[in-house]
Parts: sequence; C-alpha cells; structure tokens
Amino acid sequence: MARIALIGVWLLSLALPAAAQYPDRPVTMLSGYPPGGMVDIVARTLAESMKKRFPKGLVIVTRSGAAGTVAVGEVARGQPDGYTFVLTPSSALAIAPQLNAVAYKTPDDYDPFINLVSYFPMLVVRQEAQWKNAQEFVTDAKANVGKLRVGSPGEGTSSHLNLEDLMGRAGIKVIHVPYQGWGHSSPALLGGHIDALVAQPGEVKPQVDGKRMRVLMVFQEKRHPLFPDAPTAKELGWDVANGVLFLLVAPKGLPAPVLQYLHDAAREGISQPLFADAMATRGIDVDYRPGDQLRADLWKEYKLNSEILRRIGMIKQ
Repeated sequence: MARIALIGVWLLSLALPAAAQYPDRPVTMLSGYPPGGMVDIVARTLAESMKKRFPKGLVIVTRSGAAGTVAVGEVARGQPDGYTFVLTPSSALAIAPQLNAVAYKTPDDYDPFINLVSYFPMLVVRQEAQWKNAQEFVTDAKANVGKLRVGSPGEGTSSHLNLEDLMGRAGIKVIHVPYQGWGHSSPALLGGHIDALVAQPGEVKPQVDGKRMRVLMVFQEKRHPLFPDAPTAKELGWDVANGVLFLLVAPKGLPAPVLQYLHDAAREGISQPLFADAMATRGIDVDYRPGDQLRADLWKEYKLNSEILRRIGMIKQ
C-alpha cells in the first residue's frame, strides 16, 4: 500500500512541473465541422480573442465528419495534457453518441470545461404564408394530420428534436423533411416545397429583415432580442426549449492547473468585444457556464434527448 502511495506521489511530481510550464508549445483546437460553418466561425473568432494566452501558438485544425463526433472522439481518446481540445456543439455530445457507436458515450467520458455561446432554434414560415401566428399553424396541423411539411437541417439535430418535442406536446403530426443544412432548407421553404422550417436565429434574421420569412415561435426560455414579437413555445403552452450549446472539451484527467488555464483563457476570450460583437450579429448569445454546471446541463440535455429519441423510435432499446 505504501509503495502504491509513493508511486502516486512520484507521478504527481512529474505532472506538476509540466503543468507549471504550460503552454510551452503550440496548442491545437479541433473543429468538428467544415470551414465556413457556424462552428468554424466561433472557433476562429475565439482563437483570435484568446491567442495572447498562447505565446507558442493556438492552431485551429478541422476534423469534420460524423456530425462532429470524429473531432470529439479524437479528443476523448487523446492524451490529457492540454495540448489538444475541441470546440463542439452539444448535439455531438448529447445526441450523436446515443445514435451511433463513437469513442465516448456520456458527459462523464470527457471534461467539458467552459460553455461559450448558445442559440435556440425557431419555427419560421414564408412571409406570405396563411398562418399569421403559431396557434393558427398548430390548429391547421391538428385539422390536417400528417399533411404539413416542416424542414430541419437534418435528422437527429437539435432542430429536428425540437420539432418532435413540439409534436408530442401540442398533439400534432407533421411530416419532418430533413435537409443538409440551411443552404438546402431555406430555398425549399421560399420555393414552397415545405410549409415551415426549424432554423437558427443567425440564418433567419436576414430573411426576416428582407420580408421573406416570419418567425412563428422560438424554442427557448425567453423571447429572442432580435425577434421580440415572436413568442416562446412555452408562452403558448408547450414547454419546448432544447437549445444548442457551443463548448470546449478536453480529455478526461487533465491536470487541474492546465484545465483552469484553458478555462480562464477561454473566459477572457469570450469577454472580448471582438467575440461578443461577432456573435451578436449572428443572433447567438454569449453564454458562459463553468465546467461543473456545464456537465450537469449536458446530462440534463442528454436525458431529455434520450426520451425524445426513444419516443420517435430512433433509439430502439
């Protein structure tokens, strides 16, 4: 027993000097989605805001694939030394591992150390659509079961699950039409191929400003400042508010001083006007949450999504 204790002290003595010198070489931030998308934009804006804390360099590396799980999996399997971490949306943590076999499973399999921003999807229609508010849309959906077509950026996304949650709580049935992102779904809505669309604020705002789309309701706890006239689903009697967090994740077991350094660098980064302004123009809220709260929030989201996925048959067991 004494020998085991001595080995533990020896290993700690090796780790502490390394942590004290951190970072003494370039650090890599992985991005799990292609360049030009929202994850990539947030990653590059954050890196610019926090680069002074990494004198040897902070490098963005794109490792896209499998709904963000390739990048998260690489970090979850990686060395807990602080030299590689990942910026990821919570969907890659709370939805994807429930649907596919990946290198991690639950929020206890990695260290989420800070949440950066969040956004919540919303239900939109064409400006000339017959439904002037969300109640009219739901009433029509009840009268025409399985006839209205509603698009999303893909099956198993947060937008899709908000739609499924709404159907369950409002007692309606619509046809879900998954697309490969906004570039495909918005022309479908504007062209009349679908009746409504679940999308994110930054995508919707230019279309609303241009009088081409209208927001019927938002899936969040409070009204969105860019769309103050659009009620929340909760206001209308349907408790649907499943948002998307963008957070930083490190391998489990990172030395506490290194984890604190990364947290502090990121928190300083999101407090910079450069970062806050870039997010505000895209309808995204800076949403700081520290590691302990964040892990609890991820578990809450994980369990909520599990219930929805089971109900709609995407999880069989």
